Amino acid sequence: MIKVNLPLLEISGADYGADEAEMVRYRDEGTRRALAMDNRGPIRFDADGKLDPGILAAYSRDGFYIFEGVLGAEERAEIERDVAEMLERAPVAKDAPLDKHGRPALGADCQARTVGWVKPLSDPIGGTDASFGRHPAKMNEPEAPADAPEHVMQIVLGSLQFSEACLRVYGHPGLLAVTEAINGPDFTPFNEAVWIKHPRLGGSVAWHQDGFTHWDNPELDEGSHGFNYMAQLYGCDAANGLWVVPGSHRQGKMDIKAMVAAAGSDRLPDAVPLICAPGDVAITNRQAIHGSFANTSPNVRVTINMGFHRRKSVLGVKSGGIHSPVTTYDEDYIRRRARMIMYAIDARRQRFPYETPYPYAPLADAAEQWRWTAAAKTEIKDYNLQDIGI
Repeated sequence: MIKVNLPLLEISGADYGADEAEMVRYRDEGTRRALAMDNRGPIRFDADGKLDPGILAAYSRDGFYIFEGVLGAEERAEIERDVAEMLERAPVAKDAPLDKHGRPALGADCQARTVGWVKPLSDPIGGTDASFGRHPAKMNEPEAPADAPEHVMQIVLGSLQFSEACLRVYGHPGLLAVTEAINGPDFTPFNEAVWIKHPRLGGSVAWHQDGFTHWDNPELDEGSHGFNYMAQLYGCDAANGLWVVPGSHRQGKMDIKAMVAAAGSDRLPDAVPLICAPGDVAITNRQAIHGSFANTSPNVRVTINMGFHRRKSVLGVKSGGIHSPVTTYDEDYIRRRARMIMYAIDARRQRFPYETPYPYAPLADAAEQWRWTAAAKTEIKDYNLQDIGI
């Protein structure tokens, strides 16, 4: 049993009703198939410092990979403390200006979107036109427990401004080296968030492919829309974790609605769950079909999420307004947003001086400008107004 030191609600159990037995079977089968795949292990580099080609091949084939044991117990404890503070500072109710202690709530003074909410065990966007309709089929919504609150906090956007521990993960030299191997040394940010899948309350995220910009681009390939890292604080399983359809990132834009109809339910037969231990970090291609079910289990999932793009995929591209205001991503915009990588590298250097910091080439000429100081902590407020979504 993993000890969880978070201020979580004590809620009675819930399940999928008459469909519970089928859901249990689906989870068990998915778990067996996931663990039989050859796409997990520690981050490995060769003698020349290049990422193990076997990792690159597996990621290219499946669209995801599990890096095992990336975050140690000490670092996870620091992340846990910050996440607990986020929960303590959460608005007392959806859109409330104060927290439960009467203080200004987390993100209340921010212009950018910060705290996102969901009704317990619900799917708020599946089958709607939200985000260009990229969640075309609704997920099953189990009945919420009688003692459930009206809403639960599901996501904290712009999380690096609220958590130095998350900022330090963002500067992890191994993860940034993997990013370079996949997206090139001039890679750019996407966005960052903390996902909290509350036990017996967490809502679902309908099946989708993240990208919306390059599907009709004649130069579309498997890396056009970037990827996400998902660092697991407590681990995740088939009940509370993300599910991915292996290889779907290489198929272009797929008809998810037709796939769900053919399956006869929201249980896509080819999907597998991310099975992670505490401290594992999954990398998932944003073009892969992925989603998650309502969390009827007693286990919380906390995911430290951060994504990256290839520069050629974003430079000169006009955003769609999902992750940032409608704008064109020019060199100045990208450079300004990429300062968060430099702050993260320096914050990690200060906390873990025995590590060799990652050298981020695009801003190497101005490294002294981006030291992590008290002034920098103030400067990054609302940094996610300049997220880079494609």
